[in-house]
Amino acid sequence: MQPDEVLVVDAGFGVATLLTAGVPRFVARVARNFTARRYGLPPYKGRGRCAAYGERVRPLPRTHKGKTIAATPPEAVAQWVVAGRLIHAQVWNNLVLSTAKPGAPAFRCVVIHDPRYQEPWVLATNLPVSAYALWCLYRDRWPIEQVPLAAKQMLGAHRAFVFGGDSRHRLPELALLAGNVLMYVAATSAAVATGFWDRCCRPTCGRLRRVLLRVDFAEIPVPAGPLRKKASVTGHLPKGVQGHRRRPSLITLSANSLRQRKAA
Repeated sequence: MQPDEVLVVDAGFGVATLLTAGVPRFVARVARNFTARRYGLPPYKGRGRCAAYGERVRPLPRTHKGKTIAATPPEAVAQWVVAGRLIHAQVWNNLVLSTAKPGAPAFRCVVIHDPRYQEPWVLATNLPVSAYALWCLYRDRWPIEQVPLAAKQMLGAHRAFVFGGDSRHRLPELALLAGNVLMYVAATSAAVATGFWDRCCRPTCGRLRRVLLRVDFAEIPVPAGPLRKKASVTGHLPKGVQGHRRRPSLITLSANSLRQRKAA
């Protein structure tokens, strides 16, 4: 990571993994039932054993066996207005993992309530920035995922498999390029409705893909002559299944020949 970069991930990446890996700057979305602990120990109550863990922090309330467990009051609140809607944020600072003791790597937890979405965002970060900056950082993650989404799901790249070392790099490169082209053509072309039910159609790559599925590419005129001259000779190379069929290596052949000599 560069000094001006921040790792923004979804709930598939745990906070424990990010802290263990020593990621310097991250913003991770966690589950709604996420819990953490205070960095410091609670005061001694005068009886029993001294506490070894900090007080548990629960950003959102939850229900367990018919009983509602209240949320921990936030340390700070913030709000701002975007496109006419009021967004609220609750902040908890100086936290550690629920299984960690005081002295472990600390982070912050921010819960953002946006009227545009049914569920709030529970974000964990180690950045000392405002809740509005975290909201902007996490929203910037969605446009980045649109290109691989168009490449894998719309163009079917998730069903393609390769074996060669170079092909493992070329396939995702070509898939991302094709997905980017599909998104650009869809955004710059007129929107085409999928059916009579699509009354408010938008220029998306999914709608363009459905239109292309109905096109017979054999009827599209192509320029005369070869599209690209291939100077390399490939007549001596195996094709089809023979091209990627596994063959015994030189080490295996030498070992087998040595065993045959010993047997003889």
